Amino acid sequence: MGLETESWPLPRAAYIHVPFCRHRCGYCNFSVVADRDDLIERYLNAIKKELDALDNPVIDTLFVGGGTPTHFDADQLRRFLCLLQQHLQFSAGCEWSMEANPEDITREKVAMLDDHGVNRISLGVQSFNVDKLKLLERGHSPANAIDAVQTVADAIDNVSIDLIFAAPGETLEHWQSDLEVARELPLEHISTYALTFEKGTAFWSRRARGDLSSASESSEIDMYQAAREGLHNAGFQHYEISSFAREGSQCRHNLAYWKGLGWYAVGPGAARFVDGSREVNHRSTTTYLRRVELGESPTAERVAITHEQYARERAAFGVRMIDGIDIDVIESESGIPVAEICRDAIVQSVGEGLLLKPSPSWIKLSERGILFADTVASRLLG
Repeated sequence: MGLETESWPLPRAAYIHVPFCRHRCGYCNFSVVADRDDLIERYLNAIKKELDALDNPVIDTLFVGGGTPTHFDADQLRRFLCLLQQHLQFSAGCEWSMEANPEDITREKVAMLDDHGVNRISLGVQSFNVDKLKLLERGHSPANAIDAVQTVADAIDNVSIDLIFAAPGETLEHWQSDLEVARELPLEHISTYALTFEKGTAFWSRRARGDLSSASESSEIDMYQAAREGLHNAGFQHYEISSFAREGSQCRHNLAYWKGLGWYAVGPGAARFVDGSREVNHRSTTTYLRRVELGESPTAERVAITHEQYARERAAFGVRMIDGIDIDVIESESGIPVAEICRDAIVQSVGEGLLLKPSPSWIKLSERGILFADTVASRLLG
């Protein structure tokens, strides 16, 4: 029975956005504030009010991102963790992820996270190359990053890192060196991203002035393929376009996004999908705080999607998973004839060798299609 006769999926995931950072990196386009620790008390009060409105939902995954959640001092971090425990009901085996930067990691903070139930840490490492870290304006050294991974792994065994490739001037050999270091660390998950130049960032302006240049498309593809091959040989499964995990360590929270299962979200710039509505809180931390303090909604954007949009999004985001998706499952859960409305997109993509059909209702990206996933997704979206 589909969504035409039943309610939208009840979210079992939650995202909390912490906007505070020591420094805004030149490529960062997230809702972030640097050197504004004076706002932390107001932030803690504001997210308490937002969480109060959720009425203690039961969740299977919680992801705390930023910004830098571990930027809080010990007392603030403890209060923050307790707020989440008090306002959310964690199911048995709930995956609780926290983002962190290497320079904020101490044994005391990791022990606190562990004591409060955090069982997955995602470290913003980005590189183990000192020159690349300096270019990316990161605040840690290669040694800091390696020590942080080990410190976390000593207490919380599910450790993930982010790595950036195709930075200006980066060679394939430099990138392979990053991968080699990562393969030797106690990691369960690695996410790799090509550097992008987002409008409004310092890197965007520097490229416009000629201070920075983008990597060539062929260089970017070579680095991506090197990551796929190198991490596969190290025992990591490539399970989503940018994501690699050891057996059983796929990020369950991100899988909920890709499967269109719905999620709650709290904090400045946080985006949620509940009851068929996509909402985004105001990106400005100060505006967000002011709205919540005045008893106003922090929501800046709200879009009610149709069942057809929902079905198309399930297909478009789902196909990013390397194993692919079963169109019949989406059809049964959405009430929309997905095979019919996406027929032209599927036929064209199969004809161009971008999609494979292992069975009549199953589609997955081909080896070539993995390099053109955005093209396939945009076709499925219509």
